Amino acid sequence: MTDLAYLPDLPSAYVREFRARVTALPPGAIVLDRTYFYPTGGGQPADRGVVRADGGGPLEVTDVTKSGPAVVHRLRGGEPELRRLSVGTEVAGVIDWDRRHRHMRLHTAQHYASARIFARTGLRTRRANLAGLSATIDLEGPFPTSAIEDLASDLRQVVTQPQPVSIRMVPRAEWDAHPAAGRSGLVPLPPHVDPVRVVEIDASDVCPCGGTHVRSTAEIGEVRWLPLVPLSTGASRVAFSLVDPGPTTRPA
Repeated sequence: MTDLAYLPDLPSAYVREFRARVTALPPGAIVLDRTYFYPTGGGQPADRGVVRADGGGPLEVTDVTKSGPAVVHRLRGGEPELRRLSVGTEVAGVIDWDRRHRHMRLHTAQHYASARIFARTGLRTRRANLAGLSATIDLEGPFPTSAIEDLASDLRQVVTQPQPVSIRMVPRAEWDAHPAAGRSGLVPLPPHVDPVRVVEIDASDVCPCGGTHVRSTAEIGEVRWLPLVPLSTGASRVAFSLVDPGPTTRPA
């Protein structure tokens, strides 16, 4: 089992370096007892970075995935460095911060955009995906082209007049008894999730989510809205990209 160390609170998403122990060695990969690397899931791509054993050179982390309760880190590097690894070996992990922070900015922007789309049109999000500098939001119905400018104005306002982002853990029974009213997403919670990790943008959105997020909407920065894409179902895909690819702030 791998402890998902990035999960409990927002400051954990800003950790760039950590130490952990190897618990398994699948071919070309390692499993750690804990990790700050985010594994692919929920529309958010995996983190990248490097790991190294004491005294050794870096091994590139090329992919991170979940396998049951374990997180598998795929590695690329020289054979001498790979041979340094064994069960019980302590390694240092370093996360590609620029990539991680882009995903945090995109994910928080997507939550806010989905919430504003729902508030303005009643349309809920069926699926969201992050890739590179862009995010896509697949809606349950057709989105009016005329509403894009209102949506863009909403996002500009929340960047210039920031709202805090917070995380809380809610027991599953409590969440099921009192779910967030008017939730903008349609993705159901898997039955095994307990407690529920709830990401909240102050006064704007409350959403169960296991992804990484920024501490304030100010960190999102400027975005560029892309043309609407009609889907075969008759629904719409809304998309945007980050104008500034680099970190907008440095973590404290």
